[in-house]
Amino acid sequence: MQTKTLEGRKALVTGAARGIGASIAEALAKAGASVMIGDILEDEGRKTAAHIETFGVSSGFTKLDVTDESQWESAVSATISALGGFDILINNAGIEITSLVVQIRPEDIRKMCDVNVLGTVLGMKHALLAMKPQGAAGKGGAIVNISSVAATIAFPAIAGYSATKSAVDRLTRIGAMEAGKLGYGVRVNCIYPGLIPTTMGMQLANDMVATGLAPDVNAAVAGVIDQTPLGHLAEVTDIADAAVFLCSNQARFITGIGLPVDGGMGM
Repeated sequence: MQTKTLEGRKALVTGAARGIGASIAEALAKAGASVMIGDILEDEGRKTAAHIETFGVSSGFTKLDVTDESQWESAVSATISALGGFDILINNAGIEITSLVVQIRPEDIRKMCDVNVLGTVLGMKHALLAMKPQGAAGKGGAIVNISSVAATIAFPAIAGYSATKSAVDRLTRIGAMEAGKLGYGVRVNCIYPGLIPTTMGMQLANDMVATGLAPDVNAAVAGVIDQTPLGHLAEVTDIADAAVFLCSNQARFITGIGLPVDGGMGM
């Protein structure tokens, strides 16, 4: 998307130093939004923020561990201060730890719940507090949570991850209901990305081999493609364009949905 559908908007994107988050940040900037990069990866995050500024919008970096509520408070405050407002949150930060059910470690489930579930709900909490009337930003806005096709299909070795991304879907729908009923002026939606060949996506392919579910990485990837009607993996820009749409006025009457961007894998 190249048109300025988000001109004048102010966004915070979590997990935005690289991968899907960085691509979403760039797409938001190309659409005219100023973008704050939130991440625990400081060096990469600052480089991404500098890149975002080349599109003629304001940007900045704020260190953000999404499991830490005090860092959320600081990140929202920094966004409003640096960008002059806050009306878009992209809850993108997430982790995936592969394991067969019979090999699940409690500490891995707790870690995924902390990042994927708690991190998402804390972001929603502080975005809604800031965006609603009388909030620190107070002009309404849009929240987009990044769930996963894993929330909609039964895929082996990712039971814990699937559970947390299913939780993101439920959080989205309830957040949308509350925001609408209470007159916050904030739309809340989520996206279900398909498998993308990012660092995290390719780690899953390697893990499939390690668990004995595929003979090699190429076979693991081919198996996913075989389940995808469009016949190829997603690209980060596919997710980024969907996020721009959900944040734009073109989606002004859309809230509480999960948008599949998975090539049909979850149908």
